[in-house]
Amino acid sequence: MAETERTALGPLVGAIDQGTSSSRFLVFNAKTAELLSHHQIELSQKTPKEGWMEQDPKEILQSVYECVEKTCEKMKQLNINISNIKAIGVTNQRETTVVWDKTTGEPLYNAIVWLDMRTQSTVEHLLKRIPGKNKLFSKFKTGLPLSTYFSAVKLRWLLDNVEEIKKAVDDGRAMFGTIDSWLIWVLTGGKNGGIHCTDVTNASRTMLFNIHSLEWDTELCQFFDIPMEILPKVRSSSEIYGLMVSFLVFESGALTGVPISGCLGDQSAALVGQMCFKDGQAKNTYGTGCFLLCNTGQKSVFSEHGLLTTIAYKLGRDKPVCYALEGSVAIAGNVVRWLRDNLGILKTSQEIEKLAAEAGTSYGCYFVPAFSGLYAPYWEPSARGIICGLTSFTNKNHIAFAALEAVCFQTREILDAMNKDYGIPLSQLQVDGGMTNNKILMQLQSDILCIPVVKPSMPETTALGAAMAAGAAEGVGVWSLNPGDMTAVTCERFEPQINPEESEFRYARWKKAVMKSMGWETSEAPSSNGKPK
Repeated sequence: MAETERTALGPLVGAIDQGTSSSRFLVFNAKTAELLSHHQIELSQKTPKEGWMEQDPKEILQSVYECVEKTCEKMKQLNINISNIKAIGVTNQRETTVVWDKTTGEPLYNAIVWLDMRTQSTVEHLLKRIPGKNKLFSKFKTGLPLSTYFSAVKLRWLLDNVEEIKKAVDDGRAMFGTIDSWLIWVLTGGKNGGIHCTDVTNASRTMLFNIHSLEWDTELCQFFDIPMEILPKVRSSSEIYGLMVSFLVFESGALTGVPISGCLGDQSAALVGQMCFKDGQAKNTYGTGCFLLCNTGQKSVFSEHGLLTTIAYKLGRDKPVCYALEGSVAIAGNVVRWLRDNLGILKTSQEIEKLAAEAGTSYGCYFVPAFSGLYAPYWEPSARGIICGLTSFTNKNHIAFAALEAVCFQTREILDAMNKDYGIPLSQLQVDGGMTNNKILMQLQSDILCIPVVKPSMPETTALGAAMAAGAAEGVGVWSLNPGDMTAVTCERFEPQINPEESEFRYARWKKAVMKSMGWETSEAPSSNGKPK
């Protein structure tokens, strides 16, 4: 009976979830949203110089191939027919910038990751051209401040510094894209007719896209001196972009001809996966960074408190575009990776929960992980990471606890900003992402926010959002987005367990530490490339 049930599951939808730390492929039941199988591969992050962060686009692609192949193998072992996969969605780390050669299909440089800081001098150079050096000069077109974070300045740096890219642009061979564009182009044929596209959510993170007209902005492309012919075509988040082509890596020929029909930047995908379809619904994702998004419906709300205005989703060619307010924190899960890889005080990322539990408190130690400057609500590129309040009593357990607290304090800062901008305080926080498996983090988050934290029992909401968009696309139609048809999600709930006075005291101390982290770095400092003179 069980075997028959596995083979008669009905339509399935796959999701490629390409993040900063890892790639995954996941397969969902389109009727029940149950996760049936998945595979995950951790990715390397290259830091060739201080403040630089790159990834190899071919390694990213290879990891996606491998995840697809391994997931399909697991499904066969579970007696699930992979020919029932009717569509594939793509969700990705946003802003990360790739330029490739459309005639050879080869990347022309490593992908410059969203966290990369090399463009600080590019930003300062561009600021000099803006009256009053106003970082918010394009706020009402793009919703974004001028920052190293967004794709336009990364692309400008590549055009200024990489001879191969300059030549490819001159020869008409260059294509630009965020990771979604690179993957979709290759998976739909690459140099043999691959589709060069992106969706509105990813386009809205480039700083070249007008979030109202939903088009590349001619004036901004002129300001950044970006040739418009290298940009991908912008599509909705839910439509058939193209069909998967056959690959030698898929020995089984699995998924050939399956439509790729969903595309959302990872934070938008998580908003969809958490079913935040109503105005005022919000979610916080704890991944490499931390991202709080609040759906503002068909109305774009502009922040007075350091948040971004971004496109939440457009779930079909003829469907309305919905907007979100976003608070972006650069370093969340990456602080754990740093403690593991750089300091060696953890053997595995999971071990932080055990160390923090042994400490039970940070013992007055505060950690501001401003490794890439501070994002929302400060947008302060001069900040750098600090650990303060150390005494001879402080040990690695206290630092581990302080690192988890830092993630929670940063979330509190962006939640405070969101409550001021949106005017309706959140009564609870919906959460997702890899770090939410850490129960100490979740309890700390509730204590520091003084509101309940609600975590779905299936944490892969980012991939789920991409699968929903793909399955609901016109021409696929296997996933219903009607609220009445959606399965109720079971959740775990964390309630505040400390009194608000203690929470406020710790938050005030954190704010003091943040102030001490600012103004640390200037681009005028003599460069030694990290080597002693």
